[in-house]
Amino acid sequence: MFRVHIYTGSLALVGKSGVGQAANHQRAALEQAGVPVVTDWQPKADVIHLNTVLPCSFRAARRARRQGIPVIWYGHSTEADFRHSFVGSDLLAPLFKRWLCLCYNQADLVLTPTPYSASILNTYGLRAPVRALSNGVDTDFFAPDAARRAAFRQAYGLAEGDKAVISVGHFMERKGILDFIALARAMPSVRFFWFGHTDPALVPRPIREAMAAAPANLEFPGFLSQSELRDAYCGADAFLFCSHEETEGIVVLEALACGTPTLVRDIPVYDGWLEDGVNVYKGRTNADLRIKLAALLRHRLPDVTAAGRQAALDRSLPRIGQALRQIYATLPAPQKRHLPRLRHRTVRT
Repeated sequence: MFRVHIYTGSLALVGKSGVGQAANHQRAALEQAGVPVVTDWQPKADVIHLNTVLPCSFRAARRARRQGIPVIWYGHSTEADFRHSFVGSDLLAPLFKRWLCLCYNQADLVLTPTPYSASILNTYGLRAPVRALSNGVDTDFFAPDAARRAAFRQAYGLAEGDKAVISVGHFMERKGILDFIALARAMPSVRFFWFGHTDPALVPRPIREAMAAAPANLEFPGFLSQSELRDAYCGADAFLFCSHEETEGIVVLEALACGTPTLVRDIPVYDGWLEDGVNVYKGRTNADLRIKLAALLRHRLPDVTAAGRQAALDRSLPRIGQALRQIYATLPAPQKRHLPRLRHRTVRT
């Protein structure tokens, strides 16, 4: 029986990120498709999934290739979405791109969540083919629920007429946190919540200072469990995602699956699957986002949440599991490969 190894050697470090959630989705999708999953080297698997670009994943790819196990490396990261993230990320971005290429070139196939991210990785000159496949979303778990809406609103002291706008992510400029703060300041009668956590040592000073000076109607409650986050999606009057760069945005899929009215920045990653006024609303500038958010909260825009949930259903975990089964059939037959020794200088990049 075909068996898949989802490498977990570095996943604990990214458990609270979209990468960690994507790996969880892979396991659930495969199990729903009837594909056995292992997380160790024995019993030997027929293919290995790698999700991080940390050194241990690089070593795991080399080991798998020596053992003749085909390697699928998930291209969650690009140079573009590394920039404007953590302290020093802009300075390190060119080196990070070189490291990405070194990692992804160990793969037999690079899977990345959207055609947009695939178009970026295809400019890197990788040896491995690049294909787009959504990270998927658990549409049974993330679903509209009036009881969960009530639970969230009670937990956060939201009265009947209060409007609540939420966002989810790390404290990064790229994620649009500065824009979110500015919009909260411009709409003082609305309650804003940013859910997520980032080690303060990794948060650039301008972000820390902006958060410290945030208006009174904006709260940073911290990291939420999946069930708590589901309550937040169900209880919010709008999900606002101001991110400037993504490879997909799992939190967008989760919000859509919960039937939350969703407003995103109009960036290329959504082209072809999220349409303004069809299944989400979009705005290019903060002024656009403020105008559309105000209209959304006053119910002056058509309700597109049913179409939004359908976009999530199109990326449900059972569909992702079946797509993976088809992809495995295209991989090279397992055979042990002699790998040339990498020069120390090259590995260091």
